[in-house]
Amino acid sequence: MTSMAGMTVLISGGAGSVGLATARLCIAEGARVMLADLDEDRLKQACDSLPPERAAWAVADVGSPDAVRALIAATVDRWGRIDAMVSNAGTIGPIAPLADYDDDAFDDVLRVHLKGAFLLCKYGLQAMNDGGSIVITSSVAGLRGDAGPFGYIAAKHAQVGLMRAVAKEAAHRRIRVNTVHPGPIDNSFQLEVEHRLTPVIGRDATDFFNDRIPLGRHGRPEEIAEAILFLVSDRSSFMTGSTLVADGGMSS
Repeated sequence: MTSMAGMTVLISGGAGSVGLATARLCIAEGARVMLADLDEDRLKQACDSLPPERAAWAVADVGSPDAVRALIAATVDRWGRIDAMVSNAGTIGPIAPLADYDDDAFDDVLRVHLKGAFLLCKYGLQAMNDGGSIVITSSVAGLRGDAGPFGYIAAKHAQVGLMRAVAKEAAHRRIRVNTVHPGPIDNSFQLEVEHRLTPVIGRDATDFFNDRIPLGRHGRPEEIAEAILFLVSDRSSFMTGSTLVADGGMSS
């Protein structure tokens, strides 16, 4: 098993279940982490659950260039280096018929998912050590289309294009760039999706998703974190420009 001793991993969306589970796995491998999120209280709570000598946090709006530059600087100031980044920040956005989908909400969803990943790559690569790794958390929604969450699906598809372009540019520095594509996860983010979707489809959305997943259940945050850890670490040393799917067979 490859050790991550001495590495620093920056994780946006770090207060959420997948971000925090990823932080725990990276720390268990010997890494140090910087958690970034918008919610200061949740960030503090998340960081308090981790070893204080290996975890730090910073409030950051990933859609703001100034905030992302400050986040990169804070990470280097705290840990002296950046070896890997996980672009994991996200928002749901509306679930509605196309004619009713709010224009500004569409922009906001792309701002968080797509521009957030773009800015983290743009400014983070300038500070990263050669030979590192970037993982963008996309979704099964980035591999298929469904009516309703138009902004979310568009953003998740766009992240794949961004990943492939950045992978080509970063390859000469031996920096690998990949996306991970979770299916429905047993967490508060997915629960909110299902709460909004239930009246739209006229049946319980949790049961609806489980019926469409060949393994018959939602994934656990720790299972997605294991996939991210694989991409962050040298276990995936010959993978770049790739889409790693962890969806229980939903997209197959």
